[in-house]
Amino acid sequence: MVVLPSEDSMKLRACTDPLSLRAFTQFVWLIAILLLGAPELQARPEHRVIAYCAQDQVYAEPIFKEFENKSGLKVLAVYDNEAVKTVGLANRLLAERGHPVCDVFWGNEEMRTRELAAQNVFRQTNGWTAFGYRSRRMVVNTNSLSADSAPHSLFQLTNQLWRGKLALAYPQFGTTATHFHVLRQHWGEATWLNWCRGLAANKPLLVDGNSEVVKAVARGQAQLGLTDSDDIADGQREGLPVAALPMMPESLLIPNTVAVVRGAPDPDAAQRLFEYLQSAPVVQALIEAKALEGGSPKTIVSPVLQPDWRAVLEDVGVTTRELNQIFLR
Repeated sequence: MVVLPSEDSMKLRACTDPLSLRAFTQFVWLIAILLLGAPELQARPEHRVIAYCAQDQVYAEPIFKEFENKSGLKVLAVYDNEAVKTVGLANRLLAERGHPVCDVFWGNEEMRTRELAAQNVFRQTNGWTAFGYRSRRMVVNTNSLSADSAPHSLFQLTNQLWRGKLALAYPQFGTTATHFHVLRQHWGEATWLNWCRGLAANKPLLVDGNSEVVKAVARGQAQLGLTDSDDIADGQREGLPVAALPMMPESLLIPNTVAVVRGAPDPDAAQRLFEYLQSAPVVQALIEAKALEGGSPKTIVSPVLQPDWRAVLEDVGVTTRELNQIFLR
């Protein structure tokens, strides 16, 4: 009997370097494919496109279904895990570079997509694009904290006043990781390190994913949290006592991305899905579902972070190691 590594052990391994561990990751995914999905994936019947999807399944499935109805193509979607958002799919794409299985990658943030593009995972011409946006926000429990009393800057989160009152997802994963990486590039290493250490010293509640941040704040386990705008909208839709604070200069806009894998098994089907996902009707549907806030970041008038992605990517390894040293427990 083959025993797969536990989720905890995989997460701890992934933390050390999200886009390395080539041999380990390739072995894990080979076993996973053989045990969980080999017959369907390997057979590749005609009229089928395989998509690795980091967008939340609840939002992506209706989009894929509509594409199927319009195109006659069946979408076989592989989704990620909330706790290690995007990192698992990124590692899978890296492990499969020599034998691509996936046609299209639908990302829910930009940094991992740029990392994969830099490692030639996507086709050379028109390999990927960004569309729409959501944002990183502070969320507050409206029963215990007013907007006027809440912090108005990320720097204030290191104040003693907020000790034990902040929730955030592990900053090695997902949009939280992207935000922390961009803040390091924006502030400079020394200021960023001091802030991270001050934040960790204030004993934040670390949880598995941004949706869990919203739930923790709603339950009163924390008074405020760092999360994504779509997760706050989800909480409000469920009637939770939460609200988003306005954008601030340290807020980060987060587009969705879509990419065609280099050597995609069905490039024609991949191109059709690639074009569809970035189309205006799809963006509008995602806005109406609150998965996105808007179609173009150019409409934002508030000052927000403007990442230098070249610098961010150059420091990914160092930044990740520093985050592990500070926040990994």
